[in-house]
Amino acid sequence: MKIVLTGSLGNIGKHLAAALTKKGHAVTVISSQPERAKEIEALGAKAAIGSMFDAVFLTQAFQGADIVYLMETMEAAGDLFDKSVDFIATISQIGKNYQQAVEQAGIKQVIHLSSIGAHMEKGNGILLFHHQVEGILNELPADVAIKFMRPVGFYTNLFSFINTIKNTGAIISNYGGDKKEPWVHPLDIATTVAEEMEAPFEGRKIRYIASDEVSPNEMATALGAAIGRPDLQWKVIPDQQLLDKWLSIGFNHQVAAGFVEMQASQGSGLLYEDYYRHRPVLGKVKLADFAKEFAAAFEQD
Repeated sequence: MKIVLTGSLGNIGKHLAAALTKKGHAVTVISSQPERAKEIEALGAKAAIGSMFDAVFLTQAFQGADIVYLMETMEAAGDLFDKSVDFIATISQIGKNYQQAVEQAGIKQVIHLSSIGAHMEKGNGILLFHHQVEGILNELPADVAIKFMRPVGFYTNLFSFINTIKNTGAIISNYGGDKKEPWVHPLDIATTVAEEMEAPFEGRKIRYIASDEVSPNEMATALGAAIGRPDLQWKVIPDQQLLDKWLSIGFNHQVAAGFVEMQASQGSGLLYEDYYRHRPVLGKVKLADFAKEFAAAFEQD
């Protein structure tokens, strides 16, 4: 099949492009960075260099594809420290560009990388943009089949705590405790998406993706053991204290407030209500596997 992937060769895209080309599919990878072209071609894929903010370019890139894979990232919208960026509106515009390109290119099969929390129109913090983009894509004609992939929190997001651990000896957030929550590894996301590429498309489908279910305290124990800090704790501070901390560092207010609200929703369990109604079979990469990956990153940082 002819498959077009947005998202360049990020944590998911690299695994996904490699898996699809290995299976013999003709893969085109869209990237905004010309320097990525050689790396894309080395995987046996074709590079299409352009912007997700250019609907004409996207339409041309999508032409002739059997399936397009759509994703948005906050980094594509701007610098997280740029206080002038409206990330939710900017990413929603990417969704509108995708909608236009899919319709004009005559695409009938779409896979959209959405997120946990996309079912919520409020209370999901920064994840609101996933809800909005799902809504935009759902406006496509009924004969366009769409699979909405909703991964849970990425293990790899925990890399952002490395400096905090080194400076304070703790993971610090506005939620924590012994209540289990789902986590996912990019490799399991790529594996699931590749699987869905070759499965029949019909109507609109939602599929959650998770690798393991562990509590914040279990996470701290496992990561602490892996990095040689068996006393590592997951400490909880009030929402306002965390928000003030992030704002003092210089984060965009929408981003900082959005993450605080999202994490509060994790702590209350509200974010996971729909996940548990449609609980998936867990993937292969367990906490013990990621702990080794985390230890290697911790050592190199």
